[in-house]
Amino acid sequence: MTTEQGLDAIIVGSGPNGLAAAVTLARAGLRVRVYERNPQIGGGAATAELTLPGFRHDVGSAVHPLALASEFFQKFGLKDRIELKVPEISFGHPLPGGCAGVAWQDIERTATGLGRDGPAWLRLLGPLVQNINAIAELTGDALLRVPRHPLMLARFGLRTLEQGSPAWNWRFSGVTAPALLTGTFAHSIGRLPSPSTAGAGLTLAAHAHARGWPIPIGGSGAIVQALADDLLAHGGEIVTDADITSLKELPPARIVLLDVTPRALVDLADGALPVRYAASLRSFRYGNAVAKVDFALSEPVPFTAADLRRAPTLHVGGTRADQARAENAVARGRHAEFPYVLAAQPSILDATRAPAGKHTLWAYTHVPAGSTHDQTEQITRQIERFAPGFRDTILASYSQTAAQMQNHNPNHVGGDIAAGAISMTQLVRRPVLSSDPWRTPLAGVYLCSSSTSPGPGVHGMCGYRAALSALAHEYNVVEPPDLTPREGN
Repeated sequence: MTTEQGLDAIIVGSGPNGLAAAVTLARAGLRVRVYERNPQIGGGAATAELTLPGFRHDVGSAVHPLALASEFFQKFGLKDRIELKVPEISFGHPLPGGCAGVAWQDIERTATGLGRDGPAWLRLLGPLVQNINAIAELTGDALLRVPRHPLMLARFGLRTLEQGSPAWNWRFSGVTAPALLTGTFAHSIGRLPSPSTAGAGLTLAAHAHARGWPIPIGGSGAIVQALADDLLAHGGEIVTDADITSLKELPPARIVLLDVTPRALVDLADGALPVRYAASLRSFRYGNAVAKVDFALSEPVPFTAADLRRAPTLHVGGTRADQARAENAVARGRHAEFPYVLAAQPSILDATRAPAGKHTLWAYTHVPAGSTHDQTEQITRQIERFAPGFRDTILASYSQTAAQMQNHNPNHVGGDIAAGAISMTQLVRRPVLSSDPWRTPLAGVYLCSSSTSPGPGVHGMCGYRAALSALAHEYNVVEPPDLTPREGN
């Protein structure tokens, strides 16, 4: 690339975090350029016709539990820029015998449906829901810092330790409530029970009952487009088909923010990193993976439990013990016989996803890192257990193995969509042990991917925190810029 003048900031990678960083810096008055290796922006937050014409599928995330809770998206006014549909049912969980657990956004309604375990559900999650802003603040930043809400941290920590230990069943007497809760724990792709999966799952469950789990009308690409539109409206630039392989290829700029993994930074730096810091980045661990299948359907999924036909998000994994068995098999490097399946049926809320009368289903299951196994049959069989006749509704499907996931998005190393293992160590050390983990020893260079705090999810907070750190250190700007929507964007 030719050397140019006139840029203040460069961002490499146009996923939600890269674009969040770019928007923040452009709103601060900087001249910003984004480089993206693919022809399209967005990373995993994209929507495309993957199966048949007229069927629009989310390439990565489909449902966004953190979108309404994210400090960045709140300040950006995301809900005023795109239509986010919040369903009555945040997530559903089919069980053997035609039964199901249902997590309504209304926690009281959920508790009523859980019968004798309803009071236990309220005692466990009620305080987290009532203090959801404190939970969002706690989990939306680097963990190595003085907490603003120490009492809430203690309450959250005790619940995490309980549900992340062999004592996780002590407060429940039935099957439905623990199965329903465990479905959120399994989002993290890790051993069950464990404190890291429990902490992440309790956070997701609390958001489900607070602001809900929204689906963007038009697909996840709408989120990325809103970010790109704002960036361009404030003088930013986006360059696609630009595969940056070395920092030396970039034009001069005071700030460089990298939406890449820690090991990718080592490669980009061409030996310029201090030895100890580079060694720390090389020791960053990636987790197990997902294999994904998108389905074009002739009709809605025929779940036996009627409420599940109204649930955009589904955790298809059976009982708590079934889910633990499946997740622990993956943790041991094996493919589960009856895998945990995270599924979404956005077309029940969003008519733009499929032709009239038709539907889409988005589904992934967990597999060992780097797996080349096509999981179409395993996912189909698992859903068929709870929705007899599902197989007959399939018009077409599109499968991606774990190995193929990385081909589309290099941050998903081996198919790890979290861009780094979710463990207690790596939640604190993400990617290094620091109260400012986004800043690197290279002058003006920052990491802003999901490999940094606060971690995975479409929330933009990794990019936002990195941009604020860059503004503070490089420009002595400590007041966050105004991100509210303005006329014309």
